[in-house]
Amino acid sequence: MNGTNLFKIALKALNNNKFRTFLTMLGIIIGVASVITMLAIGQGSKKSIQSQISEMGSNMIMIMPGNMERGGVRQGASDMQTLKLEDYKSLVNECKYLAGVSPVVSSSGQFIYGANNYPSSISGVGEDYLKIRQLTVESGETFTLHDIQASAKVCLIGKTIADNLFTGGEDPVGKVIRFNKIPFKVIGVLKSKGYNSMGQDQDAVVLSPYTTIQKRVLAITHLQGIYCSALTEDMTDNATKEITSIIRHNHKLKDADEDDFNVRSQKELSTMLSSTTDLMTILLACIAGISLVVGGIGIMNIMYVSVTERTREIGLRMSVGARGIDILSQFLIEAVLISITGGIIGVIIGVGTSYGVKFLASWPIYIQPWSVFLSFGVCTITGIFFGWYPAKKAADLDPIEAIRYE
Repeated sequence: MNGTNLFKIALKALNNNKFRTFLTMLGIIIGVASVITMLAIGQGSKKSIQSQISEMGSNMIMIMPGNMERGGVRQGASDMQTLKLEDYKSLVNECKYLAGVSPVVSSSGQFIYGANNYPSSISGVGEDYLKIRQLTVESGETFTLHDIQASAKVCLIGKTIADNLFTGGEDPVGKVIRFNKIPFKVIGVLKSKGYNSMGQDQDAVVLSPYTTIQKRVLAITHLQGIYCSALTEDMTDNATKEITSIIRHNHKLKDADEDDFNVRSQKELSTMLSSTTDLMTILLACIAGISLVVGGIGIMNIMYVSVTERTREIGLRMSVGARGIDILSQFLIEAVLISITGGIIGVIIGVGTSYGVKFLASWPIYIQPWSVFLSFGVCTITGIFFGWYPAKKAADLDPIEAIRYE
């Protein structure tokens, strides 16, 4: 019996039990659609996080005061004053893997303009900060080295600050706002960056020369942090090692001493978040994949029922010359047709559901071609795996006993 005839017989058998065939497909459809949707959501989240980190500066390195024991008592980061201007200057002069270095100090408070006010924080930074954080001045200008040396009371504001303080639509550039009781002249407005992957508003920012915040706001001489950017993302590890070496030397730490500072890179954060999202994606895909197994068991059950119902038909076919391989092929074709058809429908529903999630829930999605082929391949293998045993049972039937079966 040739393959065309076997295919026609299998189609006719499935067509005779349309509703039962559809219910059998349903498990495969749900399984494939779930796997594609879950992988799309997981990969979308990963791409979104990587994009947000890239916007913040994928080669950015953050140096913060660390923990250190004094008299047996471990000090918290908020109590530490280990980072000094000398550390910043040493990094600028000695580190060959850095493209930019900026001190960071900040203070929280209330910004006031006329009758409007908005709670936020002001950050004191250096000239390289905008380049490190990939910020752009949309209108006005940035502060200069002269402003830093003079501790000038000037600032750059983000769009959120501008929208909340200048509600009348006036141009903020040139206006004077107050931070608590200290006046700051707005010399520029930063281009909007929106929310990052952590849900933080990147436009609720006010930047001023670090010397201004140190002297006029906080009255401190130490730094709360130092932000750097490596020459390239590939040089981040080398830059991190060099930074650690330079600051340890500045702080006169011995080999046995712990660092009294912490160095963290965006590359490290990106790797950590990517591994977390990959793990969650695999977990979601495994949970969704259970539906494929359930669908495969459904195929096996229905094929068993089909073999039982058509025992006499099988006996008649074998008595007129059909071989065991023909019977095996016939039932396998039926199982594969169910799984492939269910897989195609599942792919369509899965892709549609993924875009539905994107537009309705505003979740980032990313459908990789391999996820579609993987889901479709798994459902085909499932059909063959779970359909083979009932088909083998049918092929092994004794023709005489099959004809006598009631």
